Amino acid sequence: MGRTLCFEMSLTTRQISHLRSLGQKLEPILVVGKNGLSEAFLKSVAEILQHNELIKIRLGELKEQRKTIAPELAAKTGCELVTLVGHVVVLYRQNPDPTKQKIVP
Repeated sequence: MGRTLCFEMSLTTRQISHLRSLGQKLEPILVVGKNGLSEAFLKSVAEILQHNELIKIRLGELKEQRKTIAPELAAKTGCELVTLVGHVVVLYRQNPDPTKQKIVP
């Protein structure tokens, strides 16, 4: 699983650990349904990432494909794959505007 962010930001092990701990407290915001990573779903993820840098997504219908879907989801949304536990994935994307950054990994 890749750990490189599209903003050319590479997270350290310590930063990933910090983001994982923050992600444990989150409730899943979205559920990947039978349509998979459709354009509508990716658009929803992009909208949520404008307001939240760290999100949790449940891989509802695609539990069997989770090891391939999670990195693909991260790549298509320009996110860092923080963790994949069971059928839940946590993604991080730092806000490009420093004044709007809520999480400092």
